[in-house]
Parts: sequence; C-alpha cells; structure tokens
Amino acid sequence: MHKILADTIVIIHFLFIIFVITGGLLVILWPKMAFVHIPAAIWGAAVEIFGWICPLTPMENRFRDLAGETAYSGDFIGRHVLPVIYPENLTAEIQYILGGLVITVNVMIYFIVIRRRRKDLIAK
Repeated sequence: MHKILADTIVIIHFLFIIFVITGGLLVILWPKMAFVHIPAAIWGAAVEIFGWICPLTPMENRFRDLAGETAYSGDFIGRHVLPVIYPENLTAEIQYILGGLVITVNVMIYFIVIRRRRKDLIAK
C-alpha cells in the first residue's frame, strides 16, 4: 500500500508541475482558474529559483521507506523529470532556467488571456 501511495504522489507531483507550466491555458477557457493557477505558478517558480524542496518529495520518500524501498535525496524534478530531459544532475543554474521558464511561459499566456478579455469587453 505504501508503494502505491508513493507512486500516486509522483503522479500528483508531475501533474502539478504540468499545471504550473501550462495551467494558464485553462484560464483562457475558465478565467476564474487564475485564482488557483497564479499561486501554483508562483510556488513552482519559487521552488526552482530558491532551491526549496517541495513537501511532496519528503512525503513520497517516507512512503517509499515504509514500503521497504530506497528513498532518495534531492527534489522531484531532479529525480523524475530531469533524467528524462537532461542526462546530467540538477544544478542551480538549471533550476534558475526552469524557474525562469515557468515565469516566461505564464507571462506570455496571461498576456494573451488579458488581451482577449480586453478585446471581449470592448466588443460588448
């Protein structure tokens, strides 16, 4: 059961990261989603830029430990995402880039959202 919980946390963590990066697209369809997405995006960028450990990582490690598996040190991105994208270990420079990417992608998306909303308001 603990292994299933640990694996579920990995999936939730991954989905949260996808939401942080691209959740602004949901705001195009549902503007009120911004109230959920903006804090998530700020948290995601801050975790990367400041090198914090997301609380989901120690939680996953604890369940892996309880399941008799080896827990890991570091963060989720370093363990699960970067090995897919980059063969090297996570560095502070890469974390800055990832945090900047979160900010850049979301600023672009919100620029589009705001422009569309203004255009809709003017058309009315």
